[in-house]
Amino acid sequence: MSDIIATIWDFDKTLISGYMQEPLFAEYNIDSKEFWAENKKRIKALEKSGLMVNPDTFYLNILLQYVREGKLKGLNNEKLKTYGNKQEFIPGVLELFEYICDLPKKNPRYQEEGIIFENYIVSSGLKKIIEGSPLMKFVKNVWGCEFSESKNPLTGKLEISDIAYSIDNTTKTRALFEINKGVNIKDLNIDVNTALPEDKRRIHFPNMIYIADGPSDIPAFSVINQKQGSTFAVYPRGKSDSMNQIDKMRADGRIQMYAEANFTKDSTAYMWITSKLKSKADAIIQNRKKAYQIYGKGTPDHLV
Repeated sequence: MSDIIATIWDFDKTLISGYMQEPLFAEYNIDSKEFWAENKKRIKALEKSGLMVNPDTFYLNILLQYVREGKLKGLNNEKLKTYGNKQEFIPGVLELFEYICDLPKKNPRYQEEGIIFENYIVSSGLKKIIEGSPLMKFVKNVWGCEFSESKNPLTGKLEISDIAYSIDNTTKTRALFEINKGVNIKDLNIDVNTALPEDKRRIHFPNMIYIADGPSDIPAFSVINQKQGSTFAVYPRGKSDSMNQIDKMRADGRIQMYAEANFTKDSTAYMWITSKLKSKADAIIQNRKKAYQIYGKGTPDHLV
């Protein structure tokens, strides 16, 4: 069995209370409510005209339009990274990420057995913002939307100009298979379509925990559940409607457990996640023992 255990996180409304673009909008004096209202209005108009629209990533087009028009003057990938340090994380997030990475140091048994714990982030938000956040020192890899850059003839500056990569709530499932196979590890030189037997894959699905904020992540939750992994959802403090929505997801078998978005030590989320990680590590060790025990002793016992 694989000796790596992965905790896979959504970002917006899971690790932060809102959307990661908030610091960007604040700097450029863009009203975030108006931006998202415009985004929704355009999507509806396009759908009404008969076009198929991806509602998860259409906002990328509006950002690029604002850059072309000079509303987001000078916005490039390096500038996007600066907004990573301006994210307001839900209490306990940074400490929990660090704790997960350090689990082998805290448990000599895991260290002896070579058990590794990794954090991943899979988001339909902007990868560069996440990469600029203090979380990155505790994260193995990130999936998110990315832009290429070119010189804007209007401003004369190097700015984001085209969508280079996009990921939505359905294609997040592709990222799960890439984590499963180790596509993110350059030295392995494989892609998501490489034929790999399950026992040769880098991280087995039962060794994954997927954590997100609700219905939009149902495709990813479903894959992890079907593959015997673990699923956990969070809701904002004091939001009974969100809690009821997630409780229905649990009742429908979409998720295994949920709690308020609070990752401080001794919170429900903290205790459930860390307990699951330890139980998965213990299961790996136990399965190794069973694998060796089938051979029995090499020297027969004396007959009485």
